[in-house]
Amino acid sequence: MLRISKLTDYAILVMVELARSGDTLSAHALAERVGVELPTASKVLKLLAGGGLVESFRGANGGYRVNRPAAGISVAEVIAAIEGPIAMTECSVEEGLCSQEDSCGLRGNWQRISLAVAEALEGVSLAEMAAPMKHKPAELRISVVA
Repeated sequence: MLRISKLTDYAILVMVELARSGDTLSAHALAERVGVELPTASKVLKLLAGGGLVESFRGANGGYRVNRPAAGISVAEVIAAIEGPIAMTECSVEEGLCSQEDSCGLRGNWQRISLAVAEALEGVSLAEMAAPMKHKPAELRISVVA
């Protein structure tokens, strides 16, 4: 099963909340609004700032805000800021990371799959994540093979 980490899930929640508010919010306020512990919110915000997705401001009225409109920030960018490059396997990212590389001919196919996943995630913006889904698209239905 493919899953994003809990930290990445929290990062998307934080980014959606920042985008919805349109204001500068403290780490404490964000933690309360999205229902996570303050240390977790602080860690997420530090990673998002390092990834260039949020700006931080010091002082009494300091806090964090998104650095561009939510429609221009993709889910892929948030995931990459927290987890690094989107890749299904180590060899999808760069050569030399897998001990099986010399005897395995699957790298090109894993790269193709990784690209498809990354493109799908790039196609979903924070603005879309913030909007409620009106109905479940047919393409999201997954069949399970027994």
